[in-house]
Amino acid sequence: MTSTVWRPEVAAADRPDGGEGGRGETRFARLVFGPVGQPRWARPGLLGLLAVTAVLYVWDLTNSGWANEYYSAAAQAGSRSWKALLFGSFDAGNAITVDKPPAALWVMGLSGKLLGFSQWSVLLPQALMGVASVGLLAATVRRSSGPGAGLLAGAIAGLTPVAVLVFRFDNPDALLVLLLVAAAYCTVRAIQATGDRVWSAPTGWLMLAGAAVGFGFLTKMMQAFLILPGLGLAFLIAANGPLRQRIRALILACVAVMASAGWYIALVDWWPADSRPFIGGSTDNSLWQLAVGYNGLGRIFGGSGNMGSHGPGGDLPEGMSGFAGFSGSSGITRLFNSAMGGEISWLLPAALIGPAAGLWLTRRAPRTDRTRAAFVLWGGWLLITGATFSFMGGIVHPYYTVALAPAIGALVAVSVRELWSRAAHPAARLTLAVMAAGTGAWSFVLLNRTPDWLPWLRWTVLAGSILVALAVVAGTRESRRYAAVLALAGALFGLGGASAWAVSTAAHPHSGGNPLSGPAASQSFGPGGAPGGDGERFTPPGGTSGAAPEGDRAAPSGEITTGPTDVIPVQQGGTGDGAPGDGRGPMFASANNTELVALLEHTDARWAAATIGAGSAASLALNSGKSVMAIGGFTGSDDSPTLARFQTYVSAGQVRYFIDGGMVMGGNADSSGSQISDWVKSHFTALTVGGSTVYDLSRPVTA
Repeated sequence: MTSTVWRPEVAAADRPDGGEGGRGETRFARLVFGPVGQPRWARPGLLGLLAVTAVLYVWDLTNSGWANEYYSAAAQAGSRSWKALLFGSFDAGNAITVDKPPAALWVMGLSGKLLGFSQWSVLLPQALMGVASVGLLAATVRRSSGPGAGLLAGAIAGLTPVAVLVFRFDNPDALLVLLLVAAAYCTVRAIQATGDRVWSAPTGWLMLAGAAVGFGFLTKMMQAFLILPGLGLAFLIAANGPLRQRIRALILACVAVMASAGWYIALVDWWPADSRPFIGGSTDNSLWQLAVGYNGLGRIFGGSGNMGSHGPGGDLPEGMSGFAGFSGSSGITRLFNSAMGGEISWLLPAALIGPAAGLWLTRRAPRTDRTRAAFVLWGGWLLITGATFSFMGGIVHPYYTVALAPAIGALVAVSVRELWSRAAHPAARLTLAVMAAGTGAWSFVLLNRTPDWLPWLRWTVLAGSILVALAVVAGTRESRRYAAVLALAGALFGLGGASAWAVSTAAHPHSGGNPLSGPAASQSFGPGGAPGGDGERFTPPGGTSGAAPEGDRAAPSGEITTGPTDVIPVQQGGTGDGAPGDGRGPMFASANNTELVALLEHTDARWAAATIGAGSAASLALNSGKSVMAIGGFTGSDDSPTLARFQTYVSAGQVRYFIDGGMVMGGNADSSGSQISDWVKSHFTALTVGGSTVYDLSRPVTA
């Protein structure tokens, strides 16, 4: 049995004008209803989908404030320094980069330059990239399975809770998803291409796909490569032309991947190391080592700065021993556990069942069959990326699973379309019924994990999905007569749980390094948050999640003059243990210290202050608008700057203050951060500013 696929010439018969698609129509009508051969409902449906997605992603966009302050601070630096923008520096003074490549920061930094740096200019590009991803996914699926399937795929992906979270947040994953969907679109165009011109031939489109993946590497490194096997296999199987030509196109596409990613690696390598920021997260100031180590093999096997997810995590801060990772123990069920399940798995069972049936139905189709190629492409994407996330031994955050949303949406949509086209066959109806009932049952399980939140919803979704499944199995003439109503009911109950979870995600603020979707805001480990394992909300040692409270302020006993008339109250001495009474430890001591922020605002040095790690450096930079050096990078464990280099900065007057109370994770007692801290404490006088211990590096201890 051959596959039934959507063709424009067939769909044209659905148009009231018999397929002429514009003869006698106004230009406005052609704009609204689309080109020749497209059903009149397709274009309005797409515009409606994009409008709803835009509202969901943009509505009250800044309710999360700076979201992940680590990346917001880097975007701030990029909006003020072209060098910081180019290298993805954490600070405008260009001491050290973030521990990721800079492509996502290029977008946010340029947005800040064009619109003025603010929370809105940081987050707006993420939302727009989300809308673009949904539209591009719909266009990609439409080319193999028709506009209806395209709209369904876009809706599923757009309403996936983790997608709503990520496209309203400032992590790099928003740009990564857009680039990966663009690569899939170009691959589908390459598979279907028949022209002989450079950019209409299969080779041209496939090279564009490779370029998109290469820039995905510059966004989040090797995670972008996980989709390559699915894309390559689909093209090799289904593209037009002889095998030799297809292999040559694949080789050229690989060259495009290397060129679009390699130019930047070469630029960083050739640039004099002493005139650019240190590559954060690397051990040898190399972007390539960062890709292979901390962000590469370290993520897969653990180590290289990654806290393992199999059990105790190595050198962890006090109070975090036995930490099992942000996403629970590795294994085949990880994507369904209490940490990741609510992010991505709502339609994952259907995305696994449907393609298996679809591949069986298309087993005798011609080699170039578009539907089977779609199953191979999206199925390879889902299986390889999903298996990687499931078995990774290093750090894996639940929000990484947003990379699975396009594949799940496409696979469910293509499967439903293919099975529905064979609804006369009992096996096809039974498979659809299993997909519907399974989705409802799993949604019930996920919703039941938060029993106090909308308790009626889980039962409604379960009962409605079962009724839809029974109607599909019955397959009577009456039920087929109301196919549109049945399809709408299936979508309503199938997406009901995920949609409610997604809307709740948009309505609540999220911050920190490990945000979670759902009805409750989540804080986790990283600047502005604390770690959480296996989906449970984590309470850091000695306090609660979230930003550091101001705590009890000590009475000032001195003052620092920062300008002609401005005086900041301070207290002599200080222990370096953080704000008195805050109960949170040194890492969070100065996060909300308004007096310290006021002190930095009146400082004109290259770096207004330096502190160990990015925990409070990001918040201070954003609140003061000044450059704050994060010694040791994100975790405080990078050996940059060295003690000698820091001493050079201080002697040149380029660093004004050193803020005690930073935190080193996974480092050692002899790290550069520890050496710098010891040197500062022995050569400069300690002051207390609003509860934080500060050293004025322009006032050394006198003999």
